[in-house]
Amino acid sequence: MPTPPEACVYILSSGFKRLYIGVTTDLMHRITEHKSHKNPQSHTAKYNINKLVYYERFTTITAAIRREKQLKGWLRARKLDLIISTNPLWQDLSEDWGKPFPPFKESDLRSPTTFPK
Repeated sequence: MPTPPEACVYILSSGFKRLYIGVTTDLMHRITEHKSHKNPQSHTAKYNINKLVYYERFTTITAAIRREKQLKGWLRARKLDLIISTNPLWQDLSEDWGKPFPPFKESDLRSPTTFPK
């Protein structure tokens, strides 16, 4: 029996800390849609809310939707505390998606420094 797709609740932010909370079963695809302003009339496009600052994973979409509703019911201060607890610098957690990894070089290998030789 195939496993159900993973679901995510996510929080996006603008430079002015406007927040958007959403749910999806394909986080990378959904964030790409937000960043590209796929729907120019959407709330996230109008206010340039495109920085992924927080997300949680769930095994079922039902659990993710339940959590999304819970977060949307919180006061703004509590949402900010949640983001800061895991991402204090408000970094865009999706900024490196799709970028190539640097090639592996044998010359970068070093002997462990915590073990006796």
